[in-house]
Amino acid sequence: MIPLDPLPNLIDQVYARILEAIIDRSLPPGHRIRQNELADKLGVSRQPVSHALHLLHRQGLVSESGRRGFEVTQLDPLRIRQLYEVRGAIDALAARLAAARVKTDASGRAQFEVAVRAGHNIDGKTPLAQLIARDVDFHCAIYRLSGNPAIEEMIAPQWPHMCRSMATVLAELDYRESAWTEHETIAAHILSGNAKAAESAALAHALGAGRMTEERLRASDEAA
Repeated sequence: MIPLDPLPNLIDQVYARILEAIIDRSLPPGHRIRQNELADKLGVSRQPVSHALHLLHRQGLVSESGRRGFEVTQLDPLRIRQLYEVRGAIDALAARLAAARVKTDASGRAQFEVAVRAGHNIDGKTPLAQLIARDVDFHCAIYRLSGNPAIEEMIAPQWPHMCRSMATVLAELDYRESAWTEHETIAAHILSGNAKAAESAALAHALGAGRMTEERLRASDEAA
C-alpha cells in the first residue's frame, strides 16, 4: 500500500492556527497576509498556507488583496446582527428541546453541567481565547442535549464569524460577567426542565449579544 500524504492534515493545522489568530485578533481586520512570512512563522512551506487561505476565503474570513494576496476581512455590524437573529431562533429551539430531554439524557446532562461549571471559573484574568472557547462549549452542550444533530450542523459553519464578534465584547470585563449570568439563567431553566423559560432566555441572550456586538462594531468604525 502507498503511504498516505500527510499534507491534508498539515493544511488543517495551518488553517486552525490562522483561524485562531484571526479570532483573537493577532491578525486584525484589514491585516495584509504575506504568505511567505506566515509560512516562515509556522515553519511550513507556502503550499499548505496557500491551501488554508483559500479555505478561509471561501468562508469569508479573508478576502483577495492585490495580486495573489489576502487580507483579513472587516466585520460587518449588520451581518453580525443578522447572524445572531438566526442563531437566536436556533438557540431558542435547542434550549426548549434540551429542557424536555434533560431528565432522560443522563450523558447529555452531565456534559452540559461540565460546560456550566467551566464558566464558573472565569474571572478578569481568563485569556480571551479561553473565554470564547468556554462560551462555544456552553452552547454546543445545549445543542447536543437537544438531541437534534441538525442544530449543531447548521451552526458550525457560522462559529468562526461569531467567535470573531465575541472578541469585540468578551474583552470587556463587565460583559464577561453579564454573559455568564445569562448563561446560568438559561442553564437553570434547562436543568429544571422548564422548556418555555429556557426557550425565552436563550432567545433573549442571543438577540442581546447581537445588538451589543453590532453597537460595539459601529462605535469602532466611527472611531477609526
